[in-house]
Amino acid sequence: MASLVVSDLTKTFREKKRVVEAVKNVSFSVGEGEMVGLLGPNGAGKTTTIKCTLGLVKPDSGRIEVEGVDAWRERRKSAAKLAAVLEGARNTYWRLTVWENIVYFAGIHGIPVSRGGDYFKYLLSVLKLEEQKDVEVRKLSSGYKQKTAVACALAKRTPIVFLDEPTLGLDVEASYDLREALRKLQSEEGRTMVISSHDMKVIQDVCSRVIIISRGRIVTDEKIPDLLTLFAARRYKVVISQNGDDGAIRRAETEALERFPGCEIRRNPQTVDVLVSLADGRQIYELVEIMRTSGVAIETITQEEVDLEKAFLEVVRREARACG
Repeated sequence: MASLVVSDLTKTFREKKRVVEAVKNVSFSVGEGEMVGLLGPNGAGKTTTIKCTLGLVKPDSGRIEVEGVDAWRERRKSAAKLAAVLEGARNTYWRLTVWENIVYFAGIHGIPVSRGGDYFKYLLSVLKLEEQKDVEVRKLSSGYKQKTAVACALAKRTPIVFLDEPTLGLDVEASYDLREALRKLQSEEGRTMVISSHDMKVIQDVCSRVIIISRGRIVTDEKIPDLLTLFAARRYKVVISQNGDDGAIRRAETEALERFPGCEIRRNPQTVDVLVSLADGRQIYELVEIMRTSGVAIETITQEEVDLEKAFLEVVRREARACG
């Protein structure tokens, strides 16, 4: 069963004399208990999509269903099923303590401390906020403020949670702790989560699937292991020596750049790295032939390990090339 269904979502904004189509016919669904990553460059349409789903921005067209409820025709029923932490928003009251914030936000969502107190304490433990429980939020570091916002969202016990840049302001250790906490909570409670982040480590560690938005359109919707496998089979690094004729090396570089869109050239003190993502693995022989006919010496050819960040960058670059 799908917890969230977005169909043909479109939203435009007017900026002075021009119209910006922020989201163009975006469609996707998120299954019950699924953790999905929402990725895209700045201005791609991620935040607009999230805000439309939360009922904060009205779409021009399309339909959003939250557990079968129309998000715009039945906004109150839909809102009761959602919680969110938004990037750049003050998601808590800074003059209240961590505990008071959790109690307040859960309370206005219909969960009094008499019923939810034990769970609130559990969240403090899982998110490692116990020592900050009675500290006013304004006195906390940015990382603890962010974790408090996450705790407040989770305390509402909604079936669907949106986390926009949840590791913002967190150091390496705190980011790891939050990833562990989200995994633990999701496995125990089976809540549906949509996580938007520029921190690829968070998405790769926590989510099972990733949706990539570029220029207001969905360009990839894949299980993360499938996406990594797809790109791992196509990413190659050819290392050539700089000890030969510099003119030959530059001819080889120029021809490789012309033949393989997205090819990267990295010059090192003794070698040159030529990195390519190939539509067909057999194209590696074409690259080798370019090097041979140019008269350069190949030192090594290896398949590159691909993580989510490399796969994401390749998807976005291909989309940019396709759009001119």
